[in-house]
Amino acid sequence: MENVTVLGAGSWGTALAVVLAENGQNTLLWTHREDQATEINNQHTNKKYLPQTELPSTLRATSSLEEAVSHASTIVVAVPTKAIREVCSNVSALLAKKVLLVHVSKGIEPDSLLRISELIEESVDHDWIEDIVVLSGPSHAEEVVLKHPTTVTAACNTISSAEKVQDLFMNGYFRVYTNDDVIGVEIGGALKNVIALAAGITDGLSYGDNAKAALITRGLAEITRLGVKMGGNPFTFAGLTGMGDLIVTCTSVHSRNWRAGNMLGQGMKLEEVLEQMGMVVEGVRTTKAAYQLAQKYDVPMPITTALYDVLFNEKAPKTAVDELMIRMKKSEIDELR
Repeated sequence: MENVTVLGAGSWGTALAVVLAENGQNTLLWTHREDQATEINNQHTNKKYLPQTELPSTLRATSSLEEAVSHASTIVVAVPTKAIREVCSNVSALLAKKVLLVHVSKGIEPDSLLRISELIEESVDHDWIEDIVVLSGPSHAEEVVLKHPTTVTAACNTISSAEKVQDLFMNGYFRVYTNDDVIGVEIGGALKNVIALAAGITDGLSYGDNAKAALITRGLAEITRLGVKMGGNPFTFAGLTGMGDLIVTCTSVHSRNWRAGNMLGQGMKLEEVLEQMGMVVEGVRTTKAAYQLAQKYDVPMPITTALYDVLFNEKAPKTAVDELMIRMKKSEIDELR
């Protein structure tokens, strides 16, 4: 049995805490809201994020970060990208022993252009880091808590650390592979949210399956071009954390990014969409970072650029799609290189 703390009691953090608890790990779920911790402990529910789910009685919650940190030999970071720096800095100040850090967030910090593992490295004292592992793949929390078959990847430069995370999480409905390509896994996980926003827009415009299939395919080409230029393994982008995560996020009503894009395609303004969603839409922030990365690495990313103009330059979604369609003629294979 491992003492594991999950930081963040949103839908994904809670779902992963359920998996860990059901696997027999001594699991503590941290939330910054005391009323949420009380609900989890007393009612065994988290109605805001997983309203139909009864949580295991062995899963405990706390609103004390000090208790959460002191409990753990492994810490799973499941907070939104924009909260990573603050939460991890606070964790670092409380650590008194080395811990294995596992992050499940999918994003890139705009302006600094740091991946999540790099943000954690900057925020946590290296003396207390045993290793950093990223857990990523096509995985909706709503399906994991129903024990529907789900397959993800644990990635780390040190494969033995990835294997430790594999052992913690893997069971009959939650299968975990390992990978040593941290860059590829993190880039695939972050940028699929950008393409999912665009896919939602095409559905909001009622452009049908042909358009979405093209968008997903060309979106994967963009992600791969950038990821390889940054040092990722091209094969990673054809795997679970690339193609797999892209498909599920672009086609599912569970996807916040798809839902947000769908509303944009129907004519709503970004501010209205975010207010109505009431939850973090990682793809909005990541679109800005992806646009900046494309410029930094001189990588053509026309879908990302078009979405950036829709989100931040008030370009009409239909105009952005029309402009993508009439771009200069190209060879598909040459463009993939």
